[in-house]
Amino acid sequence: MIAFPIIIPALDLIDGSVVRLHQGDYEQKRDYGNDPLLRLRDYEKQGAKLLHLVDLTGAKDPQKRQISLIQTLINGVQIPVQVGGGIRTEKDIQSLLSAGAARIVIGSTAIKQPELVKQWFSKYGAERLVLALDVRIDNQGNKYVAIHGWQEDSCQTLEQVIDDYLPYGLRHVLCTDISKDGTLSGSNVKLYQQISRKYPQIAFQASGGIGQLSDVKALKDSGVKGVIVGRALLEEKFTVQEAISCWPKE
Repeated sequence: MIAFPIIIPALDLIDGSVVRLHQGDYEQKRDYGNDPLLRLRDYEKQGAKLLHLVDLTGAKDPQKRQISLIQTLINGVQIPVQVGGGIRTEKDIQSLLSAGAARIVIGSTAIKQPELVKQWFSKYGAERLVLALDVRIDNQGNKYVAIHGWQEDSCQTLEQVIDDYLPYGLRHVLCTDISKDGTLSGSNVKLYQQISRKYPQIAFQASGGIGQLSDVKALKDSGVKGVIVGRALLEEKFTVQEAISCWPKE
């Protein structure tokens, strides 16, 4: 059982290299080297209790999913790893679970094919699945879920999607404010306060905007159970150990 609250170091992978995309754009890619296992082991050594991997190669082309690499990375650490990136079929789920993934992160398919994903909840259990819900917030405060690498809006709100999956035991939601992702400009604390209050039964993971330790501290009382940190760690804005120290022990 993974204890909360936690810092969740994240790596995005393209063809074996660690990268960051700006606002999900493959044409705006920053490369951080081809040493993902060294990074993950370092994060674990510093005290991380859960890791997050995104297979961007597989998200773009399911035929090129980096299963072998992901299995090597999972086997190379002693802590749970959740994996996402273009999960479209049950075969994707089975392949990643067989590779050792603790949880599978599902994005667009949860919106486009909800009946299929609900079957996965029934078959694999809510503890093994994370819904990745990326939102654009309009001037009225509506939180619309974006899909297909943020290229398309679904016309469904965050609350509508969560309400739809609650009867199936939904437990884990990774929520990203798209306007914050990759900016290092701070997290949308108000968003997480609102949704954590509305859905106390959901273990929310905050994602997007973490740039300094004060951004981590700002989420301490927001109700989220975890904070995804990617670019800030890659650019050494702070360490995993420093980030963990910002959170209270339960």
